[in-house]
Amino acid sequence: MSDGYDDRSGPVAVGRPRHKLSRLERARAKRNRKRRRMIGAVAAALMVLVVVAAVYLGGKLFGGDSGYSGEGKDDVVIQVHDGDSTTQIGQTLRDKNVISNIKGFVDAAKNNASIAAIQPGFYAVRTEMSASAAVDRLADPKNRVGKLVIPEGRQLDDIAEVGSGKVTDGIFTLISKSTCIPANGQQKCVAAEDLRRAAEQAPATALNVPQWAAQPVTALGKNHRRLEGLIAPGTWNVDPSASPQEILAKLVGQSADHYVAVGLLDTAAAMRLSPYQILIVGSLVQREAKPNDFAKVARVIYNRLGVPQKLEFDSTVNYPLDRQEVATTDGDRAQLTPWNTYAMEGLPATPICSPGQDALAAAERPEPGDWLYFVTVDTEGTTLFTRDYQQHLTNIELARRNGVLDSAR
Repeated sequence: MSDGYDDRSGPVAVGRPRHKLSRLERARAKRNRKRRRMIGAVAAALMVLVVVAAVYLGGKLFGGDSGYSGEGKDDVVIQVHDGDSTTQIGQTLRDKNVISNIKGFVDAAKNNASIAAIQPGFYAVRTEMSASAAVDRLADPKNRVGKLVIPEGRQLDDIAEVGSGKVTDGIFTLISKSTCIPANGQQKCVAAEDLRRAAEQAPATALNVPQWAAQPVTALGKNHRRLEGLIAPGTWNVDPSASPQEILAKLVGQSADHYVAVGLLDTAAAMRLSPYQILIVGSLVQREAKPNDFAKVARVIYNRLGVPQKLEFDSTVNYPLDRQEVATTDGDRAQLTPWNTYAMEGLPATPICSPGQDALAAAERPEPGDWLYFVTVDTEGTTLFTRDYQQHLTNIELARRNGVLDSAR
């Protein structure tokens, strides 16, 4: 029975009441739907292009087909860095347009012992080579360029041996020869004279001269010999495409790191000498003694400096003359140069060569003794040491009788 009221819950309206869209609003909505569909289509098309491009480039870079054939076109030099994998070497080759993809090179180099053991350095190859030709080039030792070997005791300039006319290549010449590379039928080298000029003219800081050598190097002004001794003996990699200044700066910087690594700075501080002074002493030891007498000759040098007494070494007379003479003349010994230890007390202005590790070690750890004189007395290299000058004169007479006077001091 109804009392006139319906207790059933009815629908409840929420929000603003709906109204019909106007013609303008319906047109705008339609345009928006079309724009969204168009943007989606363009995005999809771009995604397809990206995927296609990635597949294409991947195939070009890493596909099995090298894309190039034959022995290549133009000569070019690439660098293999320490620790480079075969894939990294392939990337370097690809960047230089030697090969057109990496995988072809990696496949061609697989199981090649020479590539697996390739040494860091610079290699002469050609642009647009087949992968197998690139592998053959790198595997052939004669295509390695920029390998510089500096023997112990070399000086910057060439040395002519008096009498025989034999010429020993100096460091500038050795560097020049190491930079020779093929250049499309010709040979291109950094000239020794250009290296010498850079040593003269470039600021010490631009040549990476270490702080402990800056003052004596600067004091010599524009004299290329200011770099003497600052390029250590050893095996180095030289970039044949670098400028003369860049080449010297790299070698001086690497040599400075080497001297730090072998303890030169620490030893110098302990001996209350500068690292540069020890480098000079090491160069004198290298030129004046046989290896088994290095430590004794180093002691003679320090003893004479402590007296003080002139060193009077013929090696310091010969040094600026760029020649090697068994016995210097009175005229030679009378010349006033920053290196002639007959004409002045103390050490020469610079090292007179690049000392080896043994000579440098002797300069750092001289053998105990009171000797002031030494002379080699026979062709076997026997050297007698003494503090007594009269005994030294007797030893010199023995050397003369045996026909050896080249090491009388």
